[in-house]
Amino acid sequence: MNETLERWQSRRAFILAVTGAAVGLGNIWRFPYMTGENGGSAFLLLYIVFVLLLGLPMMMAEIMIGRAGRRSPMQALAYLAAEASVSPRWRWVGLFGAVTVFFILSFYSVVSGWSIEYLVDAVNGSFVDRSPQQIGASFDAFLADPLRMTFNHTLFMLLTMSVVAAGVANGLEKLNNVMMPLLYLILLVLGGYAVTTAGFGEAMRWLFTPNLAAIDWSVVLNAMGHAFFTLAVGACALMAYGAYMPDDQSLPRAVFAVALLDIAVALLSGIAIFSVVFTHGMDPTEGPGLMFVTLPIAFSELPGGQVWLGAFFLLLLVATWTSSINLAEPMVAMLVAAGWRRGRAAALVGALVWGVGLLSVLSFSTLAEVHWIGEMNFFALVSTIPPDIFLPVGGLLIAIFAAWRMPVEAAASAFGGSPAGFRLWQILVRFVSIPLTAVVLLSGLL
Repeated sequence: MNETLERWQSRRAFILAVTGAAVGLGNIWRFPYMTGENGGSAFLLLYIVFVLLLGLPMMMAEIMIGRAGRRSPMQALAYLAAEASVSPRWRWVGLFGAVTVFFILSFYSVVSGWSIEYLVDAVNGSFVDRSPQQIGASFDAFLADPLRMTFNHTLFMLLTMSVVAAGVANGLEKLNNVMMPLLYLILLVLGGYAVTTAGFGEAMRWLFTPNLAAIDWSVVLNAMGHAFFTLAVGACALMAYGAYMPDDQSLPRAVFAVALLDIAVALLSGIAIFSVVFTHGMDPTEGPGLMFVTLPIAFSELPGGQVWLGAFFLLLLVATWTSSINLAEPMVAMLVAAGWRRGRAAALVGALVWGVGLLSVLSFSTLAEVHWIGEMNFFALVSTIPPDIFLPVGGLLIAIFAAWRMPVEAAASAFGGSPAGFRLWQILVRFVSIPLTAVVLLSGLL
């Protein structure tokens, strides 16, 4: 179980990589519709609070294990468990994380393929001069076409695994250095465009005027769960990245920067999307179809709408591409640690994920009525249980290990901050983050 020799080449590279892992469908697709369904500013306020109280300490816990172990997730947990003279079974948390990201990536690739389809349609002007009914019917027809869905799913997986196969410095780092600044540039351009729309003022009031009356227990639980989901905690992806972290980097500063960037993406996406929605007097509570049905309808009626809609789906594609690469890395890292060549490991992981993803593709057509658990078809199953249950289970086990089982000296060294800061982290993760994560898990089970 030798230490990995790979490292991020700079502190900036680590921050961009972890931000790439965190920023994806959760920020640009899920955050806007969750905000719409949960009272606007009420959900936003709670989301930010839970990012700070739940997300940040849990992110630190996961990265610390990887940094202290300097190995793949499973090997890092085994090494640190041996150092602490605790049960070697803790290493299975790493395998559980790999299984979790395997299933998440299988449906993530399918949904990300939608952004490829919509980017091409937007550039071609396919939404121009079409009625809302036609645009909605077009989306339904696309979902029901397994060949088009499979083509986009396949293309997205090839894009993802080709970067992972190139390695940390030549693949992940080079892509993040280009794509993450591009993502923020597109967001800023779209935010600038939102300011010019008639609905900008109403969107700002809806998002930022305190609305405490809208807060109830379901809104609290949804905000808590989304804060957990959006930061990619609990799947061991951050643990894998912690193994490559530069020795001289402060973990608290890096993670705080990631949290700010993650929140910024969600806020800018929300402002841009809801400005367009309110401009056309549409309902912000449209749910998951907000991105793929509501926005094309709204932009089809605006001057230059196809350009701005194309920018939206380019943004979504960039965000999901970087995020999926970071989901795939821990699985590939485990095979590399077991002696596989990186290229072969990436090919095997990609092929298996692609194959399972076909079940999600067919869940909208041939297998739509095949129910696996209760009324859930395969897509509903993998898009619900792994993110809502497996991630909190993994996050809870990772936090318990980091806060209660990992050698204190190794944890403090991996933390990389002041002794007072480390003690504050211990208190937060032990008595705030772990109980909140247990609540997230229970809410997913009930």
